[in-house]
Amino acid sequence: MSTTAKKRIVIVGLGAVGALTAWRLSRRRDVEVIGVEQYGRVHEHGSYAGESRVFRTAYHEGGRYVPMLQESRRLWRELESASGRELYLEVGALSIAQADRIEMRTTLDTVRDYALPHTLYSAEELRRAYPQHAVHDGDVGVLDHHGGGIRSEVALLSALELAERAGAELRFNSPVLAIEEEPGGVVVRTPAEAIRADAVVVASGSWSTRLDTRLHDLLRLQVLGLTWFLPQSIDAFLPERFPAFLRDVGPVHFFGVPTLDGYSVKACSNPTWPVARDVAEVPTAYTRAELVKIGQQAQEFFPALNPEPVRSSVHHCAYTPDRTPVVDLSDSGRVAIVTGLSGHGFKFAPVLGEWAARLAATGERGDVDEHFALDAHLERLQQRGAYGGGGH
Repeated sequence: MSTTAKKRIVIVGLGAVGALTAWRLSRRRDVEVIGVEQYGRVHEHGSYAGESRVFRTAYHEGGRYVPMLQESRRLWRELESASGRELYLEVGALSIAQADRIEMRTTLDTVRDYALPHTLYSAEELRRAYPQHAVHDGDVGVLDHHGGGIRSEVALLSALELAERAGAELRFNSPVLAIEEEPGGVVVRTPAEAIRADAVVVASGSWSTRLDTRLHDLLRLQVLGLTWFLPQSIDAFLPERFPAFLRDVGPVHFFGVPTLDGYSVKACSNPTWPVARDVAEVPTAYTRAELVKIGQQAQEFFPALNPEPVRSSVHHCAYTPDRTPVVDLSDSGRVAIVTGLSGHGFKFAPVLGEWAARLAATGERGDVDEHFALDAHLERLQQRGAYGGGGH
């Protein structure tokens, strides 16, 4: 138990959720914040790695997330302002698909239900407005004006720096071996020490099953790949001319953002890798055949792209069967857990960080969606037991 007047809270994992939790917690005057990360500061192993993430509020995953996304947009802007760095490129997010496709119908439902600022396009209008895309007859488009791209690693670096400036103590290259509740507190064990705390936030992403056995049956790791391609002319893919995008044709899902490095375009399609139970099972690179296939798909969507990727990387994320995150608090009120972001949680990581901060600081769920509780997940798992894939 803490010997100070402040409540001592340890954050296990300083990836997307952990970094944003540290930022939000460090703003509170009644807590002492300690962050523990098994790797270095903003590392290549995290599910957030890979330069950028698409942000959108017109959401084909459904309206449950729209209020979270709207609040996250406000918090991303707040982080951007506080850090003095460009983090959130609000260049729009353009979804293109056949009008009767379920992803397009759900996206349009969220636009209507939440009166989101947007522009609708027919196939001909898309061809005129965005000639970079190969548009099929019957395609329609919706441009989410509040969408765009988040510079993911820069955002995490900024959140961690702000947390430290506010007094948070962050420890890197320090793996957590166990989290143990004891009378009056929690012990976080690392190879070097046993850290005693009043509360703990577990934000260990794909490594969560190693720390909480209740997650073994619930979580699976999906392998997610990222690729970048050279265009014939980079000018056509600058942020002011080329929004972030989502394309769906048959079984192929393609997504990406405008050029951020000045020479390549991020355009990705998730290949079909088997799910894994542990990070140790995740492949570390594409096969040659996979890169050839994705390059062919990229050129079909964007004829001006050279089909040979100039770089690629392989990542992973913990998925739940229905692709909703786990946000829960132990019966004691001392251990909060956020995991299972299911390939699309980076967008609303600021809200998840705010929720985790409040759970740990107050020991109460408050307005956290009960649909995300671990028991609710386990109950649905018994009823369904099916896993989906994909992420962007």
